[in-house]
Amino acid sequence: MMQKRGLGRGLAALLPGADGPGLATLEIPLAELESNPLQPRRHFDHAALEELASTIRAHGVLTPVVVRRAAHGYQIVAGERRVRAARLAGLTRVPAIVREASNAQALEMALVENLQREDLNPLEAAEAYQRLVQEFALTQEEVAQRVGRDRSSVTNALRLLRLPRKIREDVAAGTLSEGHARALLGLERQADQLKARDLIVNKELSVRAAEALVRRLKRGDGKAAPRPAVGDANLQALEDQLRQALGTKVRIAKSGPAGMIEISFFSDEDLTRLVELLVGQR
Repeated sequence: MMQKRGLGRGLAALLPGADGPGLATLEIPLAELESNPLQPRRHFDHAALEELASTIRAHGVLTPVVVRRAAHGYQIVAGERRVRAARLAGLTRVPAIVREASNAQALEMALVENLQREDLNPLEAAEAYQRLVQEFALTQEEVAQRVGRDRSSVTNALRLLRLPRKIREDVAAGTLSEGHARALLGLERQADQLKARDLIVNKELSVRAAEALVRRLKRGDGKAAPRPAVGDANLQALEDQLRQALGTKVRIAKSGPAGMIEISFFSDEDLTRLVELLVGQR
């Protein structure tokens, strides 16, 4: 969901020597390692951890973790996933590099490492950017420079935090992509965002179809629907049912016993989606 690109600052730029060759490493007992509360990653896929643990059983931990001294041992700065997998693999020690690091440096390093490995979902990255802005008084431009992203990427990520909690949870869980979430930001009211979210999830809409849905909803903002005549109440109800089922504008025109159904689409992909729904191909 986040495109991989070259980072302007690696671990060596944040803590000199952190990823250079020939560094002395310590074998630190896992019992002396504690997680970092600044760790931006919140979700650890168990199947992926088991796969990494299997590799570690066969080859060991090939890349040392980076730690800093804590009151009772060491705190992980970069390498939380490797430590968890090492525990699953039954190891008692891992190779580690000890470095002095401030809280800001620790968060930056963890963020950079996860971005390099594409280990963060969009919400985790956004929350980490927000912490750098709020807790360490960095501007969005400074955040972008420190993690090797352009400012627009940081700005767009931070905008995701404005979405309702339900949608943020969907993005974190992978139910919605970052593209879906950014499309929903085009709606001002949270009620509309949640309504569109339901249609996107229930109809399994692509990002382009979601963008088309948002455009349709925006065109309807502020426009009062014409009040149907009493005799048209049944047609109105049928239109509503079709609109919900197809996720697009539907109009029924009836003259006597005959008439027609008009279904709107707004892109080639939207048309394909509707055809597949109508003919029963998913």
